[in-house]
Amino acid sequence: MKLVKGLLVAGVAAVVLSGCGANNNEAANSAASPAASAAASPAADATTTASIVNQADAFKAAVSENGNWIIAILNDLTVDGEVVVAGEFHDKGDAAKDIYRKIALYSQDADHNITASYTLTVPKFTVKSENLKVQGGTIKGDVYVQANGFTLDKTATVDGNIYYASADFQSSAKVEGKVTGEAKVQ
Repeated sequence: MKLVKGLLVAGVAAVVLSGCGANNNEAANSAASPAASAAASPAADATTTASIVNQADAFKAAVSENGNWIIAILNDLTVDGEVVVAGEFHDKGDAAKDIYRKIALYSQDADHNITASYTLTVPKFTVKSENLKVQGGTIKGDVYVQANGFTLDKTATVDGNIYYASADFQSSAKVEGKVTGEAKVQ
């Protein structure tokens, strides 16, 4: 059973990582899993791989300032207490690339089609990382944006409110997904 779960996690990791770049073939051709990526480059920085989690504590660590540039969950997840997405990260963990961070609340097939969407239930989700993109799935709880460039992808939902710390943060946000509550400066 553990072998099957291990293979499943490696497969999901490969699918999520291959879709991170959307139209970026270089990302699609990268390592099949975070473990393989780290093994291929002994000096690899921890921020160059995805953090694929299915537990609340692992999720909180992954979104912290010491976490990863991309975080994917494997199932519905409930986190007690506030979640703070903090730190400066770059696209694919490469400091030469744009500041970017992504939370993937879904799994996908080899053709980048979303095959399952997940719900992250949290009372307060605070965004302090610039250019954070939430893609797929649902954040069930209120989102507090304290950074520029927040994106709620068209495949994502906030089942709650989005509160912006300033009008500048609100004007820099791109909200294409569904928000069941209010979206306002507070």
